[in-house]
Amino acid sequence: MSAELRRVIDAAGNILLGKQEVVKLSLACLLARGHLLIEDLPGVGKTTLAHTLAQMLGLHYQRIQFTSDLLPSDIVGVSIYERSEQRFQFHHGPIFAQLVLADEINRATPKAQSALLEAMEERQVTTDGVTHGLPEPFFVIATQNPSHQVGTFPLPESQLDRFLMRLRIGYPERAAERDLLSGEDRRQMLKRVGAVIESQRLTEYQQRVSAIHVSDALIDYCQDILAYSRESPDYRHGLSPRAGLAILQSARAWALIEGRKLVLPEDLQAVLPATIGHRLQPAGDSAEPHGESLVMNLISSVPIP
Repeated sequence: MSAELRRVIDAAGNILLGKQEVVKLSLACLLARGHLLIEDLPGVGKTTLAHTLAQMLGLHYQRIQFTSDLLPSDIVGVSIYERSEQRFQFHHGPIFAQLVLADEINRATPKAQSALLEAMEERQVTTDGVTHGLPEPFFVIATQNPSHQVGTFPLPESQLDRFLMRLRIGYPERAAERDLLSGEDRRQMLKRVGAVIESQRLTEYQQRVSAIHVSDALIDYCQDILAYSRESPDYRHGLSPRAGLAILQSARAWALIEGRKLVLPEDLQAVLPATIGHRLQPAGDSAEPHGESLVMNLISSVPIP
C-alpha cells in the first residue's frame, strides 16, 4: 500500500475505530473524484467520518444541515444589493468548500436536494446568469437516515446515481466499541490532529488515478457484469454505462491505494458493493435493503476471465 495513503487510513482509523474498510473505500471515492452517500442509523459515526477525512486531507470543510425548510439559496448562496457599490453582490453559500457534508440529505425537500446534486454534477453553480466555479478538489459526503424513518424524502434513483459510492458504517465490533466508550471524545481528538497530506498532494493523487492501467480482459469482466445485470431476471433494470465507468474509476483508485499501477479483478470486486449497491433494484415487489445480496449474487454469477 502507498505509505502516504496508509498514514491517512491509519490516522483516520484511530478516530473511527474498527472501520478501516469504510475509511479505505471513502478515500478511494475521493481519489476517484466521486461523491459519497452514507446511509445508516443516527449515531454510528457518519458525521465523524466526514470531519475526519477533511482534517486528515487538509480540506476546507463545511457542513449543511438539511431540514424540511432548507432553500436552494441556503446551499448555493444569494445575491444581495450593496447600496454602497450600487450593485448586487453574490454571497457564497456553504457549497463553496472542498469537502461538503450534506447531513441528513433526505430530510430536505426535493427542490433543495436538486440544488446540491446539480452542483455535484457540474462542479459549478449559476445564479443570476453568472457561473461560479467550485473549489478543487470538491467532494460531497451526504448522509441519510433509513427511508422508513419519519420525515424523510427519499432520493429518486436518478439522483442516487450521481453518487459514485454508497456505504454503511454499521455498529462497531465489541472490542472497538469498548475502546470508544472508555476512551477520549473523538471530537476532542480531532482538534489535535493535523493534516496528514495537503490538498495539493491529494489533487496529484487524483490525477494519478486516471493513469492506472486497466487491461482489455478487465474491461471484458466489467462488461460481463453490466450485461448480466441487464439480462438476469433478478434485477428490475440493468446497470448503465455510467455505472460501468464508476466501477472502473473506483477500481483504479483502490489499486492506487494498494500501491499498484494496474487494476486486478480483486480491486474491482472490492469496490463493487459500494459502487453498484444503490444502482441495483430487485425484481418484483421485494425490498432489498442496500442491495448486499444482489451484489454478492452478481459477483458469484459472473466468472473472472
